[in-house]
Amino acid sequence: MKRILKYVILVLLAVLFIWTLWFLYQKNATKAPEYEVVKPRKSTIVKKTVANGTIEPRQEIDIKPVVSGVIRELFVEAGQKVQKGDKLATIQIVPDMLSLNQAESRVNSAGIALANAKMNFDRNKPLADKGVISASEMQTFDIALRNAKQEQDAAQDALQLVRDGISRSSGNATNTIVRSTIEGMVLDVPVKVGSSVIERNNFNEGTTIATVADMNDLIFKGKVDESEVGKVRIGMPVVITVGAIDSATWDANLEYIAPKGVEENGAIQFEIRAAVAVKEGQTLRAGYSANADIVLDRRDSVLSIPESVITFNNKGDSAFVDVRNGQAWKKTYVHTGLSDGVNIQVLGGVVDTTSLKGAMKIVEDSPGGPAM
Repeated sequence: MKRILKYVILVLLAVLFIWTLWFLYQKNATKAPEYEVVKPRKSTIVKKTVANGTIEPRQEIDIKPVVSGVIRELFVEAGQKVQKGDKLATIQIVPDMLSLNQAESRVNSAGIALANAKMNFDRNKPLADKGVISASEMQTFDIALRNAKQEQDAAQDALQLVRDGISRSSGNATNTIVRSTIEGMVLDVPVKVGSSVIERNNFNEGTTIATVADMNDLIFKGKVDESEVGKVRIGMPVVITVGAIDSATWDANLEYIAPKGVEENGAIQFEIRAAVAVKEGQTLRAGYSANADIVLDRRDSVLSIPESVITFNNKGDSAFVDVRNGQAWKKTYVHTGLSDGVNIQVLGGVVDTTSLKGAMKIVEDSPGGPAM
Protein backbone atom coordinates (compact mmCIF):
# COMPACT_ATOMS: atom_id res chain seq x y z
CA MET A 1 0.00 0.00 0.00
CA LYS A 2 2.78 2.36 0.82
CA ARG A 3 4.45 1.56 -2.49
CA ILE A 4 1.23 2.38 -4.42
CA LEU A 5 0.85 5.70 -2.55
CA LYS A 6 4.45 6.52 -3.36
CA TYR A 7 3.86 5.94 -7.10
CA VAL A 8 0.68 8.04 -7.06
CA ILE A 9 2.50 10.95 -5.43
CA LEU A 10 5.34 10.74 -7.98
CA VAL A 11 2.84 10.72 -10.86
CA LEU A 12 1.01 13.76 -9.45
CA LEU A 13 4.27 15.65 -9.03
CA ALA A 14 5.25 14.82 -12.60
CA VAL A 15 1.87 16.00 -13.92
CA LEU A 16 2.10 19.21 -11.89
CA PHE A 17 5.62 19.85 -13.19
CA ILE A 18 4.58 19.30 -16.82
CA TRP A 19 1.49 21.53 -16.42
CA THR A 20 3.63 24.32 -14.91
CA LEU A 21 6.05 24.18 -17.82
CA TRP A 22 3.15 24.32 -20.28
CA PHE A 23 1.56 27.29 -18.49
CA LEU A 24 4.81 29.25 -18.45
CA TYR A 25 5.34 28.50 -22.12
CA GLN A 26 1.85 29.71 -23.03
CA LYS A 27 2.27 32.82 -20.93
CA ASN A 28 5.59 33.80 -22.49
CA ALA A 29 4.70 32.79 -26.04
CA THR A 30 4.74 35.77 -28.46
CA LYS A 31 1.31 36.39 -29.94
CA ALA A 32 0.86 37.83 -33.40
CA PRO A 33 0.18 41.59 -33.06
CA GLU A 34 -3.31 42.86 -33.83
CA TYR A 35 -4.02 46.20 -35.51
CA GLU A 36 -6.92 48.60 -35.65
CA VAL A 37 -8.76 48.64 -38.96
CA VAL A 38 -9.25 52.11 -40.47
CA LYS A 39 -11.54 52.91 -43.38
CA PRO A 40 -11.40 56.06 -45.54
CA ARG A 41 -14.28 58.46 -44.98
CA LYS A 42 -15.66 61.73 -46.31
CA SER A 43 -14.58 64.80 -44.36
CA THR A 44 -13.64 68.46 -44.72
CA ILE A 45 -9.92 69.24 -44.79
CA VAL A 46 -8.94 72.76 -43.73
CA LYS A 47 -5.33 73.90 -43.81
CA LYS A 48 -4.77 76.94 -41.64
CA THR A 49 -2.22 78.97 -39.75
CA VAL A 50 -2.75 80.62 -36.37
CA ALA A 51 -1.90 84.21 -35.44
CA ASN A 52 -1.99 85.63 -31.92
CA GLY A 53 -3.17 89.16 -31.25
CA THR A 54 -5.84 91.40 -29.74
CA ILE A 55 -9.23 92.86 -30.58
CA GLU A 56 -9.08 96.62 -31.17
CA PRO A 57 -11.43 99.33 -32.46
CA ARG A 58 -10.53 100.57 -35.90
CA GLN A 59 -11.12 104.17 -34.81
CA GLU A 60 -9.96 104.98 -31.28
CA ILE A 61 -9.57 108.68 -30.46
CA ASP A 62 -7.94 110.38 -27.47
CA ILE A 63 -9.92 113.55 -26.75
CA LYS A 64 -7.63 116.36 -25.56
CA PRO A 65 -8.36 119.96 -24.47
CA VAL A 66 -7.32 123.08 -26.38
CA VAL A 67 -6.84 125.08 -23.16
CA SER A 68 -4.96 124.38 -19.95
CA GLY A 69 -6.72 124.43 -16.62
CA VAL A 70 -8.51 122.30 -14.03
CA ILE A 71 -11.35 119.84 -14.66
CA ARG A 72 -14.45 121.48 -13.24
CA GLU A 73 -17.05 118.91 -14.30
CA LEU A 74 -17.17 115.51 -16.03
CA PHE A 75 -20.26 114.43 -17.96
CA VAL A 76 -19.33 110.87 -18.99
CA GLU A 77 -17.84 107.67 -17.63
CA ALA A 78 -16.32 104.56 -19.20
CA GLY A 79 -18.85 102.40 -21.05
CA GLN A 80 -21.18 105.27 -21.90
CA LYS A 81 -22.17 105.88 -25.54
CA VAL A 82 -21.78 109.40 -26.91
CA GLN A 83 -22.65 111.24 -30.10
CA LYS A 84 -20.38 113.55 -32.05
CA GLY A 85 -20.38 116.93 -30.32
CA ASP A 86 -21.57 115.67 -26.91
CA LYS A 87 -20.00 117.38 -23.91
CA LEU A 88 -17.40 115.33 -22.08
CA ALA A 89 -16.03 117.83 -19.56
CA THR A 90 -15.69 121.51 -18.69
CA ILE A 91 -12.40 123.15 -17.81
CA GLN A 92 -11.83 126.04 -15.45
CA ILE A 93 -9.18 128.30 -16.92
CA VAL A 94 -6.11 129.01 -14.80
CA PRO A 95 -4.73 132.03 -16.68
CA ASP A 96 -1.03 132.55 -17.18
CA MET A 97 -0.06 135.69 -15.27
CA LEU A 98 2.14 137.01 -18.07
CA SER A 99 -0.61 136.59 -20.67
CA LEU A 100 -3.16 138.09 -18.28
CA ASN A 101 -0.97 141.15 -17.61
CA GLN A 102 -0.38 141.64 -21.33
CA ALA A 103 -4.12 141.41 -22.06
CA GLU A 104 -4.95 143.92 -19.30
CA SER A 105 -2.26 146.30 -20.57
CA ARG A 106 -3.71 146.06 -24.06
CA VAL A 107 -7.18 146.95 -22.71
CA ASN A 108 -5.76 149.99 -20.90
CA SER A 109 -3.85 151.14 -23.98
CA ALA A 110 -6.95 150.70 -26.13
CA GLY A 111 -8.97 152.79 -23.67
CA ILE A 112 -6.42 155.61 -23.79
CA ALA A 113 -6.33 155.51 -27.60
CA LEU A 114 -10.14 155.55 -27.76
CA ALA A 115 -10.38 158.55 -25.43
CA ASN A 116 -7.82 160.44 -27.50
CA ALA A 117 -9.57 159.60 -30.79
CA LYS A 118 -12.95 160.67 -29.37
CA MET A 119 -11.49 163.94 -28.11
CA ASN A 120 -10.02 164.75 -31.55
CA PHE A 121 -13.30 163.85 -33.23
CA ASP A 122 -15.37 166.02 -30.86
CA ARG A 123 -12.96 168.95 -31.28
CA ASN A 124 -13.05 168.93 -35.07
CA LYS A 125 -16.72 168.04 -35.63
CA PRO A 126 -18.00 171.64 -35.07
CA LEU A 127 -15.27 172.99 -37.37
CA ALA A 128 -16.33 170.57 -40.10
CA ASP A 129 -19.97 171.60 -39.66
CA LYS A 130 -18.98 175.27 -40.18
CA GLY A 131 -16.84 174.40 -43.21
CA VAL A 132 -13.59 175.44 -41.57
CA ILE A 133 -12.02 172.04 -42.35
CA SER A 134 -12.70 169.87 -45.33
CA ALA A 135 -14.78 166.70 -45.28
CA SER A 136 -11.72 164.58 -46.11
CA GLU A 137 -9.91 165.84 -43.03
CA MET A 138 -12.95 165.13 -40.88
CA GLN A 139 -13.13 161.63 -42.35
CA THR A 140 -9.64 160.96 -41.00
CA PHE A 141 -10.79 161.70 -37.44
CA ASP A 142 -13.92 159.57 -37.93
CA ILE A 143 -11.86 156.58 -39.11
CA ALA A 144 -9.43 156.98 -36.22
CA LEU A 145 -12.35 156.91 -33.75
CA ARG A 146 -13.83 153.77 -35.31
CA ASN A 147 -10.46 152.02 -35.27
CA ALA A 148 -9.98 152.92 -31.62
CA LYS A 149 -13.40 151.46 -30.73
CA GLN A 150 -12.60 148.29 -32.68
CA GLU A 151 -9.26 147.93 -30.92
CA GLN A 152 -10.88 148.35 -27.53
CA ASP A 153 -13.47 145.63 -28.30
CA ALA A 154 -10.72 143.29 -29.52
CA ALA A 155 -8.62 143.95 -26.40
CA GLN A 156 -11.57 143.23 -24.11
CA ASP A 157 -12.37 140.00 -26.00
CA ALA A 158 -8.73 138.93 -25.70
CA LEU A 159 -8.75 139.63 -21.96
CA GLN A 160 -11.96 137.66 -21.45
CA LEU A 161 -10.60 134.79 -23.54
CA VAL A 162 -7.41 134.61 -21.46
CA ARG A 163 -9.27 134.90 -18.18
CA ASP A 164 -12.47 132.87 -18.84
CA GLY A 165 -11.82 130.94 -22.04
CA ILE A 166 -14.75 132.62 -23.83
CA SER A 167 -15.25 135.96 -25.56
CA ARG A 168 -18.33 138.07 -26.24
CA SER A 169 -17.83 138.01 -30.00
CA SER A 170 -17.75 134.19 -30.17
CA GLY A 171 -21.26 133.81 -28.75
CA ASN A 172 -21.81 130.33 -27.25
CA ALA A 173 -18.55 128.93 -28.63
CA THR A 174 -16.00 128.25 -25.91
CA ASN A 175 -12.77 126.36 -25.50
CA THR A 176 -13.57 125.40 -21.91
CA ILE A 177 -16.08 122.72 -22.96
CA VAL A 178 -14.46 119.51 -24.23
CA ARG A 179 -16.65 117.71 -26.78
CA SER A 180 -16.49 114.31 -28.44
CA THR A 181 -15.19 114.44 -32.00
CA ILE A 182 -16.73 111.08 -33.03
CA GLU A 183 -19.73 108.89 -32.27
CA GLY A 184 -18.94 105.82 -30.19
CA MET A 185 -18.35 104.43 -26.72
CA VAL A 186 -16.21 105.95 -23.98
CA LEU A 187 -13.49 103.40 -23.26
CA ASP A 188 -11.60 105.30 -20.58
CA VAL A 189 -11.74 108.54 -18.60
CA PRO A 190 -8.25 108.88 -17.08
CA VAL A 191 -8.91 112.22 -15.31
CA LYS A 192 -11.05 113.23 -12.35
CA VAL A 193 -12.74 116.42 -11.26
CA GLY A 194 -10.01 118.74 -9.99
CA SER A 195 -7.27 117.22 -12.16
CA SER A 196 -4.97 119.66 -13.92
CA VAL A 197 -4.86 119.30 -17.71
CA ILE A 198 -2.52 120.65 -20.36
CA GLU A 199 -3.67 121.88 -23.76
CA ARG A 200 -2.51 120.24 -26.97
CA ASN A 201 -0.12 122.28 -29.09
CA ASN A 202 2.86 121.93 -31.39
CA PHE A 203 5.16 121.07 -28.48
CA ASN A 204 2.89 118.93 -26.28
CA GLU A 205 0.27 116.31 -27.16
CA GLY A 206 -1.77 117.38 -24.15
CA THR A 207 -3.69 115.55 -21.43
CA THR A 208 -6.24 112.94 -22.49
CA ILE A 209 -9.70 113.74 -21.14
CA ALA A 210 -11.39 110.61 -22.53
CA THR A 211 -10.82 107.83 -25.05
CA VAL A 212 -13.72 107.27 -27.45
CA ALA A 213 -13.99 104.44 -30.00
CA ASP A 214 -16.49 103.05 -32.47
CA MET A 215 -17.15 99.56 -31.05
CA ASN A 216 -19.24 98.59 -34.08
CA ASP A 217 -16.13 98.56 -36.27
CA LEU A 218 -13.57 96.20 -34.72
CA ILE A 219 -10.39 94.69 -36.10
CA PHE A 220 -8.08 91.86 -35.09
CA LYS A 221 -4.47 93.00 -34.90
CA GLY A 222 -1.87 90.27 -34.64
CA LYS A 223 1.42 88.99 -35.99
CA VAL A 224 2.44 86.14 -38.27
CA ASP A 225 5.84 84.47 -38.39
CA GLU A 226 7.99 84.96 -41.48
CA SER A 227 7.67 81.26 -42.30
CA GLU A 228 3.90 81.65 -42.69
CA VAL A 229 3.50 85.18 -44.09
CA GLY A 230 4.21 84.03 -47.64
CA LYS A 231 1.16 81.74 -47.51
CA VAL A 232 -1.40 84.37 -46.55
CA ARG A 233 -3.13 86.81 -48.90
CA ILE A 234 -5.33 89.84 -48.41
CA GLY A 235 -8.98 88.79 -48.59
CA MET A 236 -8.49 85.37 -47.00
CA PRO A 237 -11.23 84.30 -44.55
CA VAL A 238 -10.27 84.35 -40.88
CA VAL A 239 -11.96 82.73 -37.88
CA ILE A 240 -11.45 84.60 -34.60
CA THR A 241 -11.58 82.88 -31.21
CA VAL A 242 -11.35 84.71 -27.89
CA GLY A 243 -9.91 82.92 -24.89
CA ALA A 244 -12.20 84.73 -22.46
CA ILE A 245 -15.35 83.62 -24.33
CA ASP A 246 -15.98 79.89 -24.62
CA SER A 247 -17.57 78.21 -27.65
CA ALA A 248 -17.95 81.37 -29.73
CA THR A 249 -16.26 82.37 -32.97
CA TRP A 250 -16.27 85.46 -35.14
CA ASP A 251 -15.81 85.63 -38.89
CA ALA A 252 -13.26 88.10 -40.20
CA ASN A 253 -11.55 89.05 -43.43
CA LEU A 254 -7.82 89.67 -43.78
CA GLU A 255 -7.32 93.25 -44.98
CA TYR A 256 -3.70 94.16 -44.24
CA ILE A 257 -0.29 92.46 -44.22
CA ALA A 258 2.69 94.55 -43.15
CA PRO A 259 5.29 95.00 -45.91
CA LYS A 260 8.06 95.06 -43.30
CA GLY A 261 8.70 92.68 -40.42
CA VAL A 262 10.03 93.39 -36.96
CA GLU A 263 12.25 91.18 -34.83
CA GLU A 264 10.70 89.77 -31.67
CA ASN A 265 12.49 87.20 -29.51
CA GLY A 266 14.86 86.33 -32.32
CA ALA A 267 12.12 85.78 -34.94
CA ILE A 268 10.81 88.10 -37.64
CA GLN A 269 7.10 88.89 -37.21
CA PHE A 270 4.76 90.61 -39.67
CA GLU A 271 1.73 92.55 -38.48
CA ILE A 272 -1.67 91.64 -39.91
CA ARG A 273 -5.13 93.16 -39.52
CA ALA A 274 -8.52 91.58 -40.15
CA ALA A 275 -11.96 93.21 -40.14
CA VAL A 276 -14.18 91.43 -37.59
CA ALA A 277 -17.87 90.88 -38.33
CA VAL A 278 -19.77 91.18 -35.04
CA LYS A 279 -23.16 89.49 -35.29
CA GLU A 280 -26.24 90.74 -33.53
CA GLY A 281 -26.23 89.56 -29.93
CA GLN A 282 -22.47 89.07 -29.83
CA THR A 283 -20.29 91.33 -27.71
CA LEU A 284 -16.58 92.00 -27.98
CA ARG A 285 -14.50 94.28 -25.78
CA ALA A 286 -11.43 96.21 -26.80
CA GLY A 287 -8.22 94.58 -25.61
CA TYR A 288 -9.40 90.95 -25.64
CA SER A 289 -6.62 88.47 -26.40
CA ALA A 290 -7.60 86.49 -29.46
CA ASN A 291 -6.37 83.89 -31.94
CA ALA A 292 -6.96 84.11 -35.66
CA ASP A 293 -7.23 80.94 -37.73
CA ILE A 294 -6.34 81.99 -41.26
CA VAL A 295 -7.72 79.49 -43.77
CA LEU A 296 -4.97 78.82 -46.32
CA ASP A 297 -6.83 76.11 -48.27
CA ARG A 298 -9.98 74.04 -47.91
CA ARG A 299 -11.50 70.86 -49.35
CA ASP A 300 -15.13 70.05 -48.55
CA SER A 301 -16.51 66.49 -48.39
CA VAL A 302 -13.47 64.70 -49.79
CA LEU A 303 -12.19 61.17 -49.18
CA SER A 304 -9.64 61.26 -46.37
CA ILE A 305 -7.67 59.02 -44.04
CA PRO A 306 -5.71 59.67 -40.84
CA GLU A 307 -2.21 60.83 -41.65
CA SER A 308 -0.87 58.40 -39.04
CA VAL A 309 -1.63 55.37 -41.26
CA ILE A 310 0.57 56.67 -44.08
CA THR A 311 4.22 55.74 -44.55
CA PHE A 312 6.44 57.96 -46.66
CA ASN A 313 9.58 56.85 -48.47
CA ASN A 314 13.00 58.25 -47.63
CA LYS A 315 12.66 61.09 -50.14
CA GLY A 316 9.21 61.99 -48.84
CA ASP A 317 7.70 62.12 -52.35
CA SER A 318 5.74 58.85 -52.21
CA ALA A 319 3.09 57.72 -49.74
CA PHE A 320 2.06 54.15 -48.91
CA VAL A 321 -0.58 52.46 -46.78
CA ASP A 322 -1.04 48.86 -45.65
CA VAL A 323 -4.22 47.37 -47.15
CA ARG A 324 -5.81 44.20 -45.75
CA ASN A 325 -5.25 41.26 -48.10
CA GLY A 326 -6.92 38.25 -46.51
CA GLN A 327 -5.09 37.69 -43.21
CA ALA A 328 -2.06 39.73 -44.29
CA TRP A 329 -1.33 43.37 -45.14
CA LYS A 330 -0.30 44.59 -48.56
CA LYS A 331 1.75 47.76 -49.04
CA THR A 332 -0.11 50.01 -51.50
CA TYR A 333 0.78 53.37 -53.06
CA VAL A 334 -1.72 56.22 -52.55
CA HIS A 335 -2.00 59.63 -54.19
CA THR A 336 -2.53 62.26 -51.49
CA GLY A 337 -3.76 65.85 -51.51
CA LEU A 338 -4.38 68.52 -48.87
CA SER A 339 -3.52 67.79 -45.23
CA ASP A 340 -4.50 69.57 -42.03
CA GLY A 341 -1.89 67.76 -39.95
CA VAL A 342 -4.35 65.13 -38.68
CA ASN A 343 -6.25 63.94 -41.74
CA ILE A 344 -5.09 63.93 -45.35
CA GLN A 345 -7.03 63.96 -48.60
CA VAL A 346 -6.75 60.81 -50.74
CA LEU A 347 -6.91 61.32 -54.49
CA GLY A 348 -6.28 57.72 -55.55
CA GLY A 349 -5.12 54.27 -54.47
CA VAL A 350 -7.93 53.43 -52.03
CA VAL A 351 -11.73 53.69 -51.87
CA ASP A 352 -14.17 54.17 -49.02
CA THR A 353 -14.51 50.38 -48.54
CA THR A 354 -10.77 49.69 -48.28
CA SER A 355 -9.54 48.34 -44.93
CA LEU A 356 -6.33 50.00 -43.82
CA LYS A 357 -3.82 49.05 -41.16
CA GLY A 358 -4.09 51.37 -38.19
CA ALA A 359 -2.43 51.51 -34.79
CA MET A 360 -1.42 48.34 -32.98
CA LYS A 361 -3.93 47.11 -30.42
CA ILE A 362 -2.67 46.98 -26.86
CA VAL A 363 -3.66 43.72 -25.15
CA GLU A 364 -3.41 43.74 -21.37
CA ASP A 365 -2.27 40.52 -19.70
CA SER A 366 -4.96 39.07 -17.46
CA PRO A 367 -3.68 38.10 -14.02
CA GLY A 368 -3.52 34.39 -13.38
CA GLY A 369 -1.33 31.48 -12.34
CA PRO A 370 -1.29 27.80 -11.81
CA ALA A 371 -4.39 26.50 -10.14
CA MET A 372 -3.63 24.74 -6.97
